[in-house]
Amino acid sequence: MNTLFRRFAHHAAELVGSPYAFLTATLTIAGWALCGRAFHYSDTWQLVINTSTTIVTFLIVFLIQNTQNRDAKAIHLKLDELLRSVRGARNDLVHLEEMSDDELAALEGQFHRLRSGAKALRK
Repeated sequence: MNTLFRRFAHHAAELVGSPYAFLTATLTIAGWALCGRAFHYSDTWQLVINTSTTIVTFLIVFLIQNTQNRDAKAIHLKLDELLRSVRGARNDLVHLEEMSDDELAALEGQFHRLRSGAKALRK
């Protein structure tokens, strides 16, 4: 089931992000707006678009989130491999995403000091 969902989510994310999907959404909204006069701009007319867009958005969020999670994991693994393979690299930066917020803030401070020191050397 995971493989099937992964494939579906990836394909759906590509499809939803295409110019054709944007054009379809634009034409749907335009068609809905043009129908407004025929339906006397009723509450039901408004409810149709509100409900439709809410349902579509709700489902698409999960599909796109799945794809982004997989992409982020792949990027982290690639970066971890680069850190591991480069001589002199700080291997404690591998799995950085698992550090606490305090640990990340301390590391950010270290890099800020390194940047400040590098700027001072250039002057």
